[in-house]
Amino acid sequence: MVSDIVQSYEVLAAGIAIAGGLIGTGMAQSGIGAAGMGIIAEKPEKFGQVLFFFVIPETLWIIGFVLGIILLLGVI
Repeated sequence: MVSDIVQSYEVLAAGIAIAGGLIGTGMAQSGIGAAGMGIIAEKPEKFGQVLFFFVIPETLWIIGFVLGIILLLGVI
């Protein structure tokens, strides 16, 4: 009985970790994407630099996903 409750909390924690990473990525990329499109409209040669800054927030969902998998597998 107690084991089922603990397992339920582990699954819930993993879901929150993954969802938090995805929401954080979306919020970060919304601002960066809008600003980046403005920069590219004025200076197309800055495309590579803007793309680099747009990809940096992707690490948030990767960290959330890895943390969720760690919680689900019970490594910690």
